[in-house]
Amino acid sequence: MVMNATTVYMVKRFMASLANTTMFTTYAIFYIATLGLNPFELLLVGMVLELSVLLFEGVTGVVADTYSRRLSIIIGMFLLGIGFALQGILPVLDGWLPFVSAFVWVLIAQLFFGVGDTFVSGADTAWIVDEVGEEKLGSIFMRAKRYSLLANMLGIGLSVWLSTLAPNLPYLFGGLIYLALGVFLIFFMKETGFTPREREKGTSQWKEMSETWLSGARVIRKEPILLLILLVTLFTGAASEGYDRLHEAHLISEIGFPQVAGISMAMWFGIIAALSSLLGLFAVSFAEKRLDVNNERIVVVGMFVLTALKIAAVIAFATAPDFGWALVALLLIGVIDSLTSPLYETWLNLNIESSVRATVLSMMSQSNALGQTMGGPVVGWIGHRLSIRASLITAGLLLIPILAVFGRVLRKR
Repeated sequence: MVMNATTVYMVKRFMASLANTTMFTTYAIFYIATLGLNPFELLLVGMVLELSVLLFEGVTGVVADTYSRRLSIIIGMFLLGIGFALQGILPVLDGWLPFVSAFVWVLIAQLFFGVGDTFVSGADTAWIVDEVGEEKLGSIFMRAKRYSLLANMLGIGLSVWLSTLAPNLPYLFGGLIYLALGVFLIFFMKETGFTPREREKGTSQWKEMSETWLSGARVIRKEPILLLILLVTLFTGAASEGYDRLHEAHLISEIGFPQVAGISMAMWFGIIAALSSLLGLFAVSFAEKRLDVNNERIVVVGMFVLTALKIAAVIAFATAPDFGWALVALLLIGVIDSLTSPLYETWLNLNIESSVRATVLSMMSQSNALGQTMGGPVVGWIGHRLSIRASLITAGLLLIPILAVFGRVLRKR
């Protein structure tokens, strides 16, 4: 059976989203209720993940640009599968490794997660752009987002069901999906649009890779628009770490769930995630039909508006007096994130040369990881000294500089 590049990309996005949603819909129950991790430990887990991304992202991006995007993606799939499966078998290992705490084991798994993600980050986008061209990037990324949201709907149900059987099962299932996806890509993923760099005679592999990295750095330095995008990713990372790690804890410990007969905590997380994915699916479909998502100015205007709305929504969630208020804010944030992701990918890839695309995309991910590594501890310290509400408000305020960046881009355009 022969699959074209677009079909393979859609399968990859669907299956990865299915795995991620299955794991992360109810991960808070596993981490907080089962393993007993406190807010500080949750942020340490995030910090280890982001530090591994920060350290390895540049190297893995260079591998994708120097040797093969396909190889980089496949390696990443297997590393991600191992990392997630390690957490899935944690209850079994707990008896065999009495001297290693659950928290330490989670940190080890995060290293696999982080390094595996760096092999995929940038390489998958660079691969599909090379295979299909830049003319319809916005449409492809919007379509991929729709497939991801459909996978989310399925993954939410799986996550809730598996979590009720055992809180660790979603991670085991997600890890197996990633391993299976790696096998699928070995057989069906082709690489026809990428030409590896020709190595000069006598040039070592390390020298060739360093030259690729330097080429990417020079591209960013000489392109003002890429420097502005770098700032966006930095502040986005600083803001996202606090919100991503603490919004479930805010719901569990400070807001609370309505006492409705038969609806468990896992089911509430599933309901919220399902509503968010469904609304996001409608929003993405509407944007895909009504907006010219291949037009760069429309993309930037859209991200400016969405960022302003997200600031308001995060602060509204942080200050929510009850569950109803918090639910509306969460759903709005979910819709905003669903729309922002493909718009950002389009904007970024329209401004990068093909020869260093994976390297530059990896540098952008490094910027995001740096923002998360710097912003996460600050937001966590505020939560420790004051409250989780204060941490979430801080996370919302960290998005404000991005509005200035988008405003500058629009004026220059």
